[in-house]
Formats: sequence, C-alpha cells, structure tokens
Amino acid sequence: MGELSSFLAIEDDMSSQGMFLSQRKYIQDLLKEYKLVNRRPLKLPMDSDLKLTSNIGEPMSLSHIKIKLIGKLIYLTITRPNIAYIVHVLSQFMHQPTSVHFQTGIRVITYLVGSKQQGTLLTSKTNATLSAFYDSDWAGCPVTRRSSSNFCVLLGSSPISWKAKRQSVIARGSLEAEYRSMALTICKVMCLRQLLKDLGLHQLSITLICYDNQVALAIAANLVHRERTKHVDIDCHFIRDKAFEGVISPTYVYSNKHLVDIFTKMPSSLSTSDYTSQDGSSI
Repeated sequence: MGELSSFLAIEDDMSSQGMFLSQRKYIQDLLKEYKLVNRRPLKLPMDSDLKLTSNIGEPMSLSHIKIKLIGKLIYLTITRPNIAYIVHVLSQFMHQPTSVHFQTGIRVITYLVGSKQQGTLLTSKTNATLSAFYDSDWAGCPVTRRSSSNFCVLLGSSPISWKAKRQSVIARGSLEAEYRSMALTICKVMCLRQLLKDLGLHQLSITLICYDNQVALAIAANLVHRERTKHVDIDCHFIRDKAFEGVISPTYVYSNKHLVDIFTKMPSSLSTSDYTSQDGSSI
C-alpha cells in the first residue's frame, strides 16, 4: 500500500525528525463548511474571562449541525492538545446548547485559521521512557462544582496520550481532587506500560509522575496515614503500592515546566511556539 500519508483525516509527514501528525485538510474543510476561510485568525480559542454555564445566552434548538460542530472539535484534539480544555468545557453543553456555546465553538474554529499547520510530533530521536504530568482543577465547573482530572503522558519527548475529564463525584477538598487525578494518570500509565511490553519493550524504567505540588507528593510517599487523608484512603494506598513496586515515582516539577496547564485553564496569552509544530518545536 506504500508509505502512510493519511488515515481517517489524520495526515502523516515523515522526516528525519520523526512522524508529524496533523489535520490540516480536516481543518480546511471545517473552515469551508462554516464559511470561515477568510476570517482573521484569533490569538486565543476562547475568551479567558468567559465562564460557560448552562443558562448563559439564548437557548437554541437541538440540531444535528450544532452537535456535529462539537463532535468535529473533539476529533481535532487527537492532534491538537492546545484546544483540549475548551473542547472539554464545550462538550458538557452539547445536548443543551445556547447561542453563547455555539459562538464559542465558532471562535475555536476561527482560532484554527492561523494554526492549521500545527500538530503533534512523534520524534524518532528520543529514549523509550515514559513520563506523565497531571493536574486537577478543583471545583472548576461552575454548574456542578465538580473537579477535572487532566494528564499528559510522554514517550521520551513525544506526547502520546492526554485527557481533560470531569470527575464523577464532587471533591470536598483540593487534595482529594489531586489524588483522584493522580490515580487516573497512574492507571493510564499502567495501560501504556503493558502496551509497550506487548510491543517488545520489556526493560522499561520507572515512570516519573510529575506535579507542581510538593505537599501532595509528600503524602504519597509518607507511610504515616494521617487523619486528614482518610477521604482519599483508596487512592493513597493505590499510589503508594505502585511507587513501592517500582512502577512510578512521584516527582516535583516547577510550575513553569508543568505541561498540563493547557488542559486545566485557558491562559491569558498563547504563542505558536507553545505547541508542537512541524519544525520540531515542542508543546
């Protein structure tokens, strides 16, 4: 069948640096569908001061076009982690959309006008080691006050898995939200480690679980079970067991090097160098 060039609207450009995955044609078709080709590109996919709720804006009739818009944006997060946060927020209202939700989705597409060339670089010049970054947005949902779990897993320096997901229950404290997010990240790491072993990589080193909160990492490594951590009892034991088994190692990183901030909140400004592009720049 020849060399891989595209698969399910995901384009593959092979080079000496590795495999660059993008969805340029998919974005171009999306711009044509919503008649946004000649729009001036925006610097941000969402207003950083906007808080989306279920009752903001005028209610709109539920139509296939509106649901289709969110579905297309969800598919774009396969190669565009920089829009994962806003798509995660928008998807919560896809069954009861309002005019503000729809216009926010249109703004995301308009943002893509100036960044069609961006994507994900899977570099060939890297070590076969896993590392993971995680974070939580405690009570970040203004409607349900549920927290979100966010993580990004790297194989060497290449991002291979990321997610922004609202937690199923309400966390009564920030520590509880953080440990749920950490436990979810470790579960994903275990799945990826098993997958890599099935592919022949049996000598995997300890996976670093990176976070920018020293208190949470200290509790994870502390054998003393304190009264204030009883509400995260199961997650604490799960995390400690995996650490003692040599599967993971909780590691502190500085906030300015914490990759998952783009999954937790909308930054006040973005530059094109913040994300992966074909010239080899990283997230």
